[in-house]
Amino acid sequence: MLVPDVLLESCATRQALERLASKWRVLLVYALLAGPQRHAELRRRIPGISAKVLTETLRDMESDGLVDRRVLKSTPPQHVEYALTELGKTLEQPLAAICEWAVGSAS
Repeated sequence: MLVPDVLLESCATRQALERLASKWRVLLVYALLAGPQRHAELRRRIPGISAKVLTETLRDMESDGLVDRRVLKSTPPQHVEYALTELGKTLEQPLAAICEWAVGSAS
């Protein structure tokens, strides 16, 4: 198995790790694994995240191809729903492994 040199700035693995390193991104992935949700639902499910940070993080995740944004009602007040893309859903297993490791190391 080829192990990439994640210390190199040009390494794709390093770039991916840097993008996912935000705690909000990881928590949003976990929240969205339950299915599509609206902005207000996500704010309730993730204590401590501000509306501004949530919006910015969702936009960044959308531009990275991890989240889809779907407009449910276009007239004000606009209703928008967020869901993981197929690429976003591929993070479920790696994140589950991290959870398993965290629980195992705490015992």
